[in-house]
Amino acid sequence: MNGKQKKLLIRIVTALGIFLLLLLASRLNGGGWMPWAGLCYLIPYLIAGYDIIGKAGRNIRNGQWFDENFLMCIATAAAFGIGEYAEACAVMLFYQVGELVQSCAVERSRASIAEMMQIAPEYANLETESGVEAVDPDQVEPGSVIVIRAGEKIPLDGIVIEGSSFLDSAALTGESVPRRVSPGEEVISGCVNGGSVLRVRTTKAYEDSAVARILELVENASDKKAKLERFITRFARWYTPVVTVSAVFLALIPPLLLQEAPGDWIRRACIFLIVSCPCALVISVPLGFFGGIGAASKIGVLVKGANFIEAVSEMDTLIFDKTGTLTRGEFVVHQILPSEESGLTSRELLALAAAAEQFSSHPIAQSVKHAWGMPISRDRIGAVEEISGRGICAEVEGTRLWVGNAALMQQNGFEISNAPKAGTVLYLAREEVKTGQKDLKGGYLGAIVIADRVKEGALEALRELRESGICRMVMLSGDRREAAETIAQSLGIDEVYSELLPADKVGKVEELLKTQRGGKTIGFAGDGINDAPVLMRSDVGIAMGSLGADAAIEAADVVLMDDDLRKIGALLRISGKTMRVVKQNIVFSLTVKAAVLVLGALGLATMWEAVFGDVGVTVIAVLNSMRVLSMQKTKQKVAPAPPSEPVLPQQ
Repeated sequence: MNGKQKKLLIRIVTALGIFLLLLLASRLNGGGWMPWAGLCYLIPYLIAGYDIIGKAGRNIRNGQWFDENFLMCIATAAAFGIGEYAEACAVMLFYQVGELVQSCAVERSRASIAEMMQIAPEYANLETESGVEAVDPDQVEPGSVIVIRAGEKIPLDGIVIEGSSFLDSAALTGESVPRRVSPGEEVISGCVNGGSVLRVRTTKAYEDSAVARILELVENASDKKAKLERFITRFARWYTPVVTVSAVFLALIPPLLLQEAPGDWIRRACIFLIVSCPCALVISVPLGFFGGIGAASKIGVLVKGANFIEAVSEMDTLIFDKTGTLTRGEFVVHQILPSEESGLTSRELLALAAAAEQFSSHPIAQSVKHAWGMPISRDRIGAVEEISGRGICAEVEGTRLWVGNAALMQQNGFEISNAPKAGTVLYLAREEVKTGQKDLKGGYLGAIVIADRVKEGALEALRELRESGICRMVMLSGDRREAAETIAQSLGIDEVYSELLPADKVGKVEELLKTQRGGKTIGFAGDGINDAPVLMRSDVGIAMGSLGADAAIEAADVVLMDDDLRKIGALLRISGKTMRVVKQNIVFSLTVKAAVLVLGALGLATMWEAVFGDVGVTVIAVLNSMRVLSMQKTKQKVAPAPPSEPVLPQQ
């Protein structure tokens, strides 16, 4: 509890003690009462509710008549006026109990999200000519060198240039397993250095760093309201005035028409006023969504608003980008297939490919050079020509060599004899050379299969998504059809669309949206900058935050801080429970209030039922909302990735 809550608790306990003494005195007096009873009960009433009276007065001056403070004041004042002193005091007392419960619940929900705010670094150790100085992180420019000592937070994104250590990223990802970093590796702000001293060269300004983006997302999460929240806001705007006016008519019209004493009808009107407070709905519904956002943040998932909690709960179709989302995006040589006519060994074919790709920075070229694993003399390589979208033509030891896709082979008249069906394939061919010093057989030489590796846990993640209500899974890929279908089949993907450009992916999502069932949403999970348009177009955009591009994270509605696809299944469970709790609160609150209103109008309900209809319902609804925040993180087992290590010949 904070200081304000403790003061309110002391006031409630004090007022309750005096109230119980007054009730005891009344009982000892045989149910009768002594003079000045109203003044006696006014003491605990004012101790408990003086701030409510003050708020009501300030709101009336500002033109806000129909709020809960005004309704409490009018209802209890009317109860005092007809001699219902104990009931009037009890209404105010228990109303404050409800306010205390609400305040504590909201604080707990905010605290769960505020834990994310603790990742904000307080300073950065900047290397200067005069030594290391502690400065504000936003004063550090990109390219500067900072020092992170053991136990300190990493203040800015950068590259390790000296030192090795273990980083604790629990505040960012919800995972407690430290990650080892060494020189040349990237580190992101918000992690805690758990080992030795690191020297890091910053790559971004503080406002562009991971921690700054995360804090901005957390701060703005409450601004985007769900449809149910907006409905409750509109409902309360009309519900409270209508019930208040009905209470006035109930107090005035029946006594005039029936020629009865007004006391009983004023009592009924007071019940109307007390029950008309929309606290249970106005507090518990946003609190339920806030709890859902907080529960997601505990497992390292940032949700940018309550509206996306609602959208995730309605999601039954999930589209995946392949590379970097389902697969690691790390290409490796998977198979080497020399043609029988070439007479080459697998090692010789790989050596030719590595020589031709020597000057290329393409990921596929890098995988070939990595598989070769030996330095290549540049004297062996002559002119190199990049053929856009097809491959390379290079002079290797005075012979023209073509390395690329099937289109490159066809363009130059080479017939492929052993085309693999899976993976990304590099085909090799060379010109025939017959001289006195060199006699090389030309033509088609063979193929090298490059395969991406499926992410660890991807298969388990998709299985959990099935169990969580995703009935349709789609994969979009720019790879050739055979490679994409192989990955899709291994993971149990329902539909796969391959050989797509980034613009084609947007069009495909548009097509899927048109075929979507009413009331259901489509999600898209991706990580790269090319995914940003698709993330924005889908109903729910899910970005991989750890390695994802800034543009993708900005465009997404949900960010997975550690790229673990299993977190999507956890988010589905959290959002589903959030929506169930919110709907339970709405149905329960409206049902009880309607029942008490009807019973009150018929004279069958007392002030105590009215107190339950307002404060009791509110407390129950708030406690129900807190169940979302208390969802425990399930222990996740890492499923082994399908075997995809390179199959290479021995050197």
